[in-house]
Amino acid sequence: MFVIFGAAGNVGRVSAAALRRAGREVRAVVRNNKQGELLAEIGCEIAIADLLDPVSVERAIEGAHAVQILCPVPHSDADPATAMRRMIDVSAGALRANPPQRLLALSDYGAEHASGTGITTLFHYLETQLAPVASQMTFLRSAEHMHNWGRVLPIALARGVLPSLHHPLSKLYPTVAAQDVGLLAAELLLDDRPAKVSPRVVSIEGEARVSALDVAHTVGELAHRQITAYEVPRGEWPAMLHGAGLGENHARLVTDLYDAHNAGRIDVETEISERRFGSTALADVFAVILARAGAASTATSTATTAAR
Repeated sequence: MFVIFGAAGNVGRVSAAALRRAGREVRAVVRNNKQGELLAEIGCEIAIADLLDPVSVERAIEGAHAVQILCPVPHSDADPATAMRRMIDVSAGALRANPPQRLLALSDYGAEHASGTGITTLFHYLETQLAPVASQMTFLRSAEHMHNWGRVLPIALARGVLPSLHHPLSKLYPTVAAQDVGLLAAELLLDDRPAKVSPRVVSIEGEARVSALDVAHTVGELAHRQITAYEVPRGEWPAMLHGAGLGENHARLVTDLYDAHNAGRIDVETEISERRFGSTALADVFAVILARAGAASTATSTATTAAR
């Protein structure tokens, strides 16, 4: 049995589908039955679990040959760092009590740093807690996900301006499509060869590094309009993040992360990492996001017209 936590997410659902195509039994771990509907349609067993509840996590991993674990940043929590560490502690405790033969944890570029990297320090904590759990332990560290730009694409389309915390705008940085991460995760879980080292560290990023200028150009080409990248001044970051609905603690994690990014601290750890590269281009990811945004806008407009 292959157990996939976060199976309804951008990475997890791709991993679950790839494992099912390979003929493996998959237990998809989700937060509620609604999230499990599409996964059940492809033959996954559905498990409902709360990463803060040890009993539900223990139940989810029962009988597992391999586990893919994800501890997401809890955006709605007033103190997301503390909440995520609790999730990690619960997951690590359950896995230590009942270790699978193979364990893969979704981690982040920069996870080797114990401090000074904002959100990424939480992935450092994840790795330190899980490293001793399984004899075949893999940390899959991914670059910044391309779909993260989806949060500001509506602003870019409405105003013709793409706000960026990446400074300077011309700086190239690594990024990757979530689907490529999901496919690689499934490939690594299916790899039956004995691990040469444990934990094994594998990194993934896209074939080409991009800049905020590249992102704005790509959005503009897809939207058939001029989009200009805007370097948000450092002093305006907290207000912008608060305006986007982030609490003070969460906003601080983000500002610390981008300070580390802009200082060049968030990158692949080349000395120990097996490097892999995804094949999905930025334009492919953005085309899907924009198509969904257009469909949602059309649906809202149709519903509003019908209600009149």
